[in-house]
Amino acid sequence: MAYKPQFGPGQSHVAENRRKQMNPDHKLAKLRDVSDKDIVLVMGHRAPGSAYKSAHPPLAEQQEPACPIRKLVTPTDGAKAGDRVRYIQFTDSMYNAPCQPYQRSYVEAYRFRGIDPGTLSGRQIIECRERDLEKYAKELVNTELFDAALTGIRGCTVHGHSLRLDENGMMFDMLQRFVMDKGSIKYIKDQVGVPLDSEVKVGKAQDAKWLKANTTMFHSMVGIGFRDDPEYVEYITRIHELRVKYGFMPKEA
Repeated sequence: MAYKPQFGPGQSHVAENRRKQMNPDHKLAKLRDVSDKDIVLVMGHRAPGSAYKSAHPPLAEQQEPACPIRKLVTPTDGAKAGDRVRYIQFTDSMYNAPCQPYQRSYVEAYRFRGIDPGTLSGRQIIECRERDLEKYAKELVNTELFDAALTGIRGCTVHGHSLRLDENGMMFDMLQRFVMDKGSIKYIKDQVGVPLDSEVKVGKAQDAKWLKANTTMFHSMVGIGFRDDPEYVEYITRIHELRVKYGFMPKEA
């Protein structure tokens, strides 16, 4: 019998949105077209058009001993070339952002290869070889995983983002990396706050109806509350109970 992955529990539309995003067979809807050059500008690791810096020689030039794992695993383009490891970091508003930190790590682990995703306090980082990262970042920014107002690309100074929205509906950013101009949003600084020589336009924010229908956030004030999905509550309760029991090492768990 073929195994059918479940990805996650829940009967609500929030739970269904989570499963769709994690399922690599689901094609993510493209909402904008930020160019390769602009993705590189916002990340700020290298000048657009410049050569990739290397951490080691290309794999084809190395004389490594025979290894069965190398025969089984096809290296990514970045690994083949010996690229250094770089990162992009996202933050998501609690007010119906289309994705959220833990969800991002799950999504990336299912969809991308050769990555190291990590979830921190209200932010999510993905690290991998540089040319692979730029390809993955383009998908993360141009699709339904990103909203111009409620998702931010921030390499540092993240805190305070999810607690309030600015008067124009955008997520608060202490470094004001992105601003609204005639209804559209543009980045004027890279992810660590260095001013850009040319602005990067990421388009208009999605409307409230789209956000509520496509969010992966449980939020009782602006969408569906976590307690409104009994199957999700049962699943989380079970995990919490088993973790507590394992921590105390009972004789009978």
